[in-house]
Amino acid sequence: MRILSGIQPSGSLHVGNYFGMMKPAIELQERGEALYFIADYHSLTSLTDPEVRRKNVMDVALDFLACGLDPERTVFFRQSDVPEVCELTWLLSTVTPMGLLERCHSYKDKIAKGISPNHGLFAYPVLMAADILIYDSNLVPVGKDQKQHVEVTRDVAIKFNQLYGETFVIPEPEIRAEVATVPGLDGQKMSKSYNNTIEIFGEAKALRKKIMSIVMDSRPIDEPKPDADQNLAIKLLKLVAPPDLARECEERVRAGGYGYGELKKQLFASYWDYFAEARARRAELADNLDYVNSVLEKGAARAREIATTVLKRARRNCGID
Repeated sequence: MRILSGIQPSGSLHVGNYFGMMKPAIELQERGEALYFIADYHSLTSLTDPEVRRKNVMDVALDFLACGLDPERTVFFRQSDVPEVCELTWLLSTVTPMGLLERCHSYKDKIAKGISPNHGLFAYPVLMAADILIYDSNLVPVGKDQKQHVEVTRDVAIKFNQLYGETFVIPEPEIRAEVATVPGLDGQKMSKSYNNTIEIFGEAKALRKKIMSIVMDSRPIDEPKPDADQNLAIKLLKLVAPPDLARECEERVRAGGYGYGELKKQLFASYWDYFAEARARRAELADNLDYVNSVLEKGAARAREIATTVLKRARRNCGID
Protein backbone atom coordinates (compact mmCIF):
# COMPACT_ATOMS: atom_id res chain seq x y z
CA MET A 1 0.00 0.00 0.00
CA ARG A 2 1.23 3.48 -0.86
CA ILE A 3 0.32 6.37 1.46
CA LEU A 4 0.47 10.04 0.38
CA SER A 5 0.14 13.27 2.33
CA GLY A 6 1.43 16.84 2.15
CA ILE A 7 1.66 19.90 4.35
CA GLN A 8 1.98 23.55 3.37
CA PRO A 9 4.99 25.61 4.52
CA SER A 10 2.79 28.44 5.72
CA GLY A 11 4.55 29.21 9.01
CA SER A 12 5.24 27.60 12.37
CA LEU A 13 3.51 24.25 12.69
CA HIS A 14 1.07 23.98 15.56
CA VAL A 15 -0.66 21.37 17.70
CA GLY A 16 -3.54 21.19 15.20
CA ASN A 17 -1.08 20.30 12.42
CA TYR A 18 0.54 17.69 14.65
CA PHE A 19 -2.57 15.81 15.78
CA GLY A 20 -4.57 16.43 12.62
CA MET A 21 -1.93 15.44 10.07
CA MET A 22 1.61 14.80 11.34
CA LYS A 23 1.02 12.21 14.05
CA PRO A 24 -1.39 10.11 11.93
CA ALA A 25 1.06 10.31 9.02
CA ILE A 26 3.99 9.21 11.16
CA GLU A 27 1.98 6.28 12.52
CA LEU A 28 1.08 5.24 8.97
CA GLN A 29 4.78 4.70 8.21
CA GLU A 30 4.22 1.21 9.60
CA ARG A 31 1.49 0.30 7.13
CA GLY A 32 3.10 0.75 3.73
CA GLU A 33 5.32 2.93 1.57
CA ALA A 34 4.68 6.49 2.73
CA LEU A 35 5.36 9.57 0.61
CA TYR A 36 5.09 12.90 2.44
CA PHE A 37 5.84 16.21 0.76
CA ILE A 38 6.23 19.86 1.69
CA ALA A 39 3.69 21.63 -0.52
CA ASP A 40 5.64 24.70 -1.61
CA TYR A 41 3.79 24.94 -4.96
CA HIS A 42 0.52 25.19 -3.03
CA SER A 43 1.93 27.93 -0.80
CA LEU A 44 2.26 30.21 -3.83
CA THR A 45 -1.47 30.94 -3.67
CA SER A 46 -1.13 32.78 -0.36
CA LEU A 47 2.54 33.53 0.34
CA THR A 48 4.54 35.88 -1.88
CA ASP A 49 7.81 36.36 0.04
CA PRO A 50 10.47 34.00 -1.44
CA GLU A 51 12.76 34.09 1.59
CA VAL A 52 9.91 33.37 3.99
CA ARG A 53 8.89 30.43 1.80
CA ARG A 54 12.43 29.00 1.86
CA LYS A 55 12.60 29.39 5.64
CA ASN A 56 9.17 27.83 6.11
CA VAL A 57 10.11 24.82 3.96
CA MET A 58 13.17 24.15 6.12
CA ASP A 59 11.16 24.66 9.31
CA VAL A 60 8.57 22.10 8.18
CA ALA A 61 11.35 19.63 7.37
CA LEU A 62 12.93 20.14 10.81
CA ASP A 63 9.58 19.87 12.59
CA PHE A 64 8.50 16.70 10.81
CA LEU A 65 11.82 14.93 11.32
CA ALA A 66 11.93 16.03 14.96
CA CYS A 67 8.43 14.66 15.57
CA GLY A 68 9.33 11.17 14.42
CA LEU A 69 9.29 10.92 10.63
CA ASP A 70 11.78 8.19 9.69
CA PRO A 71 13.51 8.93 6.37
CA GLU A 72 14.57 5.29 6.13
CA ARG A 73 10.93 4.22 5.89
CA THR A 74 9.36 7.33 4.38
CA VAL A 75 9.92 9.25 1.14
CA PHE A 76 10.10 12.87 2.35
CA PHE A 77 10.58 15.64 -0.22
CA ARG A 78 9.75 19.12 -1.49
CA GLN A 79 6.78 19.18 -3.86
CA SER A 80 8.65 21.45 -6.29
CA ASP A 81 11.52 18.94 -6.60
CA VAL A 82 9.10 16.78 -8.63
CA PRO A 83 8.15 19.12 -11.52
CA GLU A 84 6.32 16.28 -13.29
CA VAL A 85 3.37 17.09 -11.02
CA CYS A 86 2.83 20.34 -12.95
CA GLU A 87 2.49 18.56 -16.28
CA LEU A 88 0.07 16.07 -14.80
CA THR A 89 -1.94 18.98 -13.38
CA TRP A 90 -2.51 20.23 -16.94
CA LEU A 91 -3.55 16.81 -18.20
CA LEU A 92 -6.05 16.52 -15.36
CA SER A 93 -7.29 20.08 -15.89
CA THR A 94 -8.52 19.14 -19.35
CA VAL A 95 -10.97 16.61 -17.90
CA THR A 96 -11.97 18.48 -14.71
CA PRO A 97 -15.49 19.99 -14.90
CA MET A 98 -15.75 23.65 -13.89
CA GLY A 99 -18.76 22.84 -11.74
CA LEU A 100 -16.67 20.44 -9.68
CA LEU A 101 -14.20 23.20 -8.81
CA GLU A 102 -16.94 25.77 -8.22
CA ARG A 103 -18.41 23.53 -5.53
CA CYS A 104 -15.16 23.23 -3.58
CA HIS A 105 -15.44 24.65 -0.06
CA SER A 106 -11.79 25.68 0.23
CA TYR A 107 -11.97 28.31 -2.54
CA LYS A 108 -15.18 29.79 -1.18
CA ASP A 109 -13.83 29.88 2.38
CA LYS A 110 -10.61 31.62 1.38
CA ILE A 111 -12.41 34.23 -0.73
CA ALA A 112 -14.77 34.86 2.19
CA LYS A 113 -11.72 35.53 4.37
CA GLY A 114 -10.55 38.23 1.99
CA ILE A 115 -7.91 36.35 -0.01
CA SER A 116 -7.72 37.76 -3.54
CA PRO A 117 -9.12 35.25 -6.06
CA ASN A 118 -6.72 33.90 -8.67
CA HIS A 119 -6.52 30.88 -10.94
CA GLY A 120 -4.11 29.08 -8.62
CA LEU A 121 -6.51 29.36 -5.73
CA PHE A 122 -9.43 28.17 -7.88
CA ALA A 123 -7.50 25.30 -9.49
CA TYR A 124 -5.85 24.25 -6.22
CA PRO A 125 -7.83 20.96 -6.10
CA VAL A 126 -6.46 19.92 -9.51
CA LEU A 127 -2.87 20.33 -8.35
CA MET A 128 -3.81 18.40 -5.22
CA ALA A 129 -5.28 15.66 -7.40
CA ALA A 130 -2.03 15.51 -9.35
CA ASP A 131 -0.08 15.30 -6.09
CA ILE A 132 -2.07 12.23 -5.13
CA LEU A 133 -2.42 10.47 -8.48
CA ILE A 134 1.16 10.85 -9.68
CA TYR A 135 2.39 8.43 -6.99
CA ASP A 136 -0.28 5.74 -7.47
CA SER A 137 -1.43 6.53 -3.95
CA ASN A 138 -3.81 4.10 -2.28
CA LEU A 139 -4.45 5.94 0.98
CA VAL A 140 -4.58 9.68 1.77
CA PRO A 141 -4.80 10.65 5.46
CA VAL A 142 -6.65 13.98 5.64
CA GLY A 143 -8.51 16.17 8.09
CA LYS A 144 -12.28 16.27 7.88
CA ASP A 145 -12.11 19.64 6.10
CA GLN A 146 -9.85 18.18 3.38
CA LYS A 147 -11.99 15.15 2.59
CA GLN A 148 -13.62 16.96 -0.33
CA HIS A 149 -10.25 17.30 -2.09
CA VAL A 150 -9.81 13.53 -2.08
CA GLU A 151 -13.35 13.16 -3.41
CA VAL A 152 -12.49 15.59 -6.23
CA THR A 153 -9.34 13.59 -6.93
CA ARG A 154 -11.35 10.40 -7.19
CA ASP A 155 -13.88 12.03 -9.56
CA VAL A 156 -11.15 13.40 -11.82
CA ALA A 157 -9.23 10.11 -11.87
CA ILE A 158 -12.37 8.13 -12.70
CA LYS A 159 -13.24 10.50 -15.56
CA PHE A 160 -9.69 10.32 -16.97
CA ASN A 161 -9.78 6.52 -16.75
CA GLN A 162 -13.15 6.42 -18.52
CA LEU A 163 -11.87 8.63 -21.34
CA TYR A 164 -8.40 7.17 -21.83
CA GLY A 165 -8.41 3.74 -20.24
CA GLU A 166 -7.11 2.57 -16.87
CA THR A 167 -4.43 5.08 -15.91
CA PHE A 168 -4.74 6.07 -12.25
CA VAL A 169 -5.17 4.26 -8.97
CA ILE A 170 -8.34 5.50 -7.24
CA PRO A 171 -7.28 6.66 -3.75
CA GLU A 172 -9.18 6.35 -0.48
CA PRO A 173 -9.23 9.00 2.28
CA GLU A 174 -8.52 8.08 5.90
CA ILE A 175 -9.82 10.34 8.66
CA ARG A 176 -9.23 9.75 12.36
CA ALA A 177 -12.47 11.10 13.77
CA GLU A 178 -11.22 11.59 17.32
CA VAL A 179 -8.66 14.21 16.24
CA ALA A 180 -10.09 15.25 12.89
CA THR A 181 -10.53 18.82 14.15
CA VAL A 182 -8.28 20.15 16.92
CA PRO A 183 -9.72 23.16 18.77
CA GLY A 184 -7.75 26.37 18.97
CA LEU A 185 -7.41 28.80 21.86
CA ASP A 186 -10.81 30.34 21.03
CA GLY A 187 -12.68 27.07 20.50
CA GLN A 188 -12.71 27.29 16.70
CA LYS A 189 -10.62 24.93 14.59
CA MET A 190 -6.94 25.58 15.34
CA SER A 191 -5.65 27.58 12.37
CA LYS A 192 -3.13 30.32 11.65
CA SER A 193 -5.88 32.23 9.87
CA TYR A 194 -7.79 32.45 13.17
CA ASN A 195 -4.67 33.40 15.17
CA ASN A 196 -5.58 30.77 17.77
CA THR A 197 -2.68 28.32 17.55
CA ILE A 198 -0.35 26.63 20.02
CA GLU A 199 2.96 26.14 18.21
CA ILE A 200 4.74 22.81 18.56
CA PHE A 201 8.15 24.39 19.04
CA GLY A 202 7.38 27.86 20.40
CA GLU A 203 9.14 29.62 23.27
CA ALA A 204 8.01 28.55 26.73
CA LYS A 205 7.13 32.01 28.03
CA ALA A 206 5.04 32.97 24.99
CA LEU A 207 3.22 29.63 24.90
CA ARG A 208 2.50 29.69 28.62
CA LYS A 209 0.98 33.14 28.16
CA LYS A 210 -1.17 31.89 25.28
CA ILE A 211 -2.50 28.94 27.24
CA MET A 212 -3.16 30.98 30.37
CA SER A 213 -5.15 33.44 28.23
CA ILE A 214 -7.76 30.83 27.23
CA VAL A 215 -11.13 32.33 28.11
CA MET A 216 -13.29 30.15 30.38
CA ASP A 217 -16.86 30.55 31.56
CA SER A 218 -17.67 32.70 34.60
CA ARG A 219 -19.06 29.99 36.88
CA PRO A 220 -17.64 29.96 40.44
CA ILE A 221 -14.84 27.50 41.22
CA ASP A 222 -16.97 25.49 43.65
CA GLU A 223 -19.91 25.06 41.27
CA PRO A 224 -20.17 21.56 39.74
CA LYS A 225 -19.77 21.54 35.96
CA PRO A 226 -21.54 18.56 34.39
CA ASP A 227 -20.37 19.66 30.92
CA ALA A 228 -16.67 19.33 31.84
CA ASP A 229 -16.02 17.23 28.75
CA GLN A 230 -16.85 20.31 26.64
CA ASN A 231 -14.31 22.49 28.45
CA LEU A 232 -11.73 23.75 25.92
CA ALA A 233 -8.74 23.19 28.21
CA ILE A 234 -9.93 19.65 28.95
CA LYS A 235 -10.26 18.91 25.23
CA LEU A 236 -6.68 20.06 24.64
CA LEU A 237 -5.41 18.29 27.76
CA LYS A 238 -6.77 14.97 26.46
CA LEU A 239 -4.42 15.30 23.48
CA VAL A 240 -1.19 15.87 25.38
CA ALA A 241 -1.64 14.44 28.89
CA PRO A 242 -1.54 10.79 30.02
CA PRO A 243 -5.12 9.46 29.92
CA ASP A 244 -5.31 8.98 33.70
CA LEU A 245 -4.27 12.57 34.35
CA ALA A 246 -6.68 13.99 31.77
CA ARG A 247 -9.50 11.91 33.23
CA GLU A 248 -8.68 13.05 36.78
CA CYS A 249 -8.68 16.73 35.72
CA GLU A 250 -12.00 16.31 33.92
CA GLU A 251 -13.58 14.73 37.00
CA ARG A 252 -12.27 17.51 39.24
CA VAL A 253 -13.77 20.15 36.96
CA ARG A 254 -17.05 18.23 36.85
CA ALA A 255 -17.23 17.95 40.64
CA GLY A 256 -16.33 21.62 41.29
CA GLY A 257 -13.55 23.06 43.40
CA TYR A 258 -10.85 22.90 40.72
CA GLY A 259 -9.84 26.35 39.51
CA TYR A 260 -9.49 27.10 35.82
CA GLY A 261 -6.12 28.72 36.47
CA GLU A 262 -4.78 25.46 37.90
CA LEU A 263 -6.28 23.55 34.99
CA LYS A 264 -4.51 25.78 32.46
CA LYS A 265 -1.20 25.42 34.33
CA GLN A 266 -1.60 21.66 34.08
CA LEU A 267 -2.37 21.98 30.37
CA PHE A 268 0.84 23.91 29.76
CA ALA A 269 2.94 21.48 31.81
CA SER A 270 1.49 18.49 29.95
CA TYR A 271 2.01 20.17 26.57
CA TRP A 272 5.62 21.05 27.43
CA ASP A 273 6.37 17.50 28.57
CA TYR A 274 4.66 15.94 25.54
CA PHE A 275 6.98 17.65 23.03
CA ALA A 276 10.18 17.63 25.17
CA GLU A 277 11.90 14.85 23.23
CA ALA A 278 10.94 16.39 19.89
CA ARG A 279 12.33 19.79 20.97
CA ALA A 280 15.69 18.21 21.79
CA ARG A 281 15.73 16.36 18.48
CA ARG A 282 14.86 19.51 16.55
CA ALA A 283 17.76 21.40 18.12
CA GLU A 284 20.13 18.65 16.94
CA LEU A 285 18.72 18.74 13.42
CA ALA A 286 18.97 22.54 13.24
CA ASP A 287 22.71 22.15 13.78
CA ASN A 288 22.96 19.67 10.91
CA LEU A 289 21.09 21.19 7.96
CA ASP A 290 23.26 19.28 5.48
CA TYR A 291 21.65 16.10 6.75
CA VAL A 292 18.15 17.58 6.46
CA ASN A 293 18.82 18.69 2.88
CA SER A 294 20.19 15.25 2.01
CA VAL A 295 16.98 13.64 3.30
CA LEU A 296 14.88 15.90 1.06
CA GLU A 297 17.11 15.28 -1.96
CA LYS A 298 17.05 11.52 -1.50
CA GLY A 299 13.27 11.62 -1.06
CA ALA A 300 12.83 13.68 -4.22
CA ALA A 301 14.89 11.21 -6.26
CA ARG A 302 12.66 8.32 -5.17
CA ALA A 303 9.48 10.36 -5.69
CA ARG A 304 10.55 11.29 -9.22
CA GLU A 305 11.11 7.63 -10.07
CA ILE A 306 7.49 6.90 -9.30
CA ALA A 307 6.13 10.15 -10.77
CA THR A 308 7.95 9.68 -14.07
CA THR A 309 6.46 6.21 -14.51
CA VAL A 310 2.90 7.40 -13.80
CA LEU A 311 3.24 10.50 -15.99
CA LYS A 312 4.51 8.40 -18.91
CA ARG A 313 1.48 6.16 -18.52
CA ALA A 314 -0.87 9.15 -18.54
CA ARG A 315 0.86 10.74 -21.56
CA ARG A 316 0.74 7.51 -23.51
CA ASN A 317 -2.88 6.80 -22.70
CA CYS A 318 -4.10 10.26 -23.73
CA GLY A 319 -1.98 10.34 -26.90
CA ILE A 320 0.73 12.86 -25.94
CA ASP A 321 3.49 10.27 -26.45
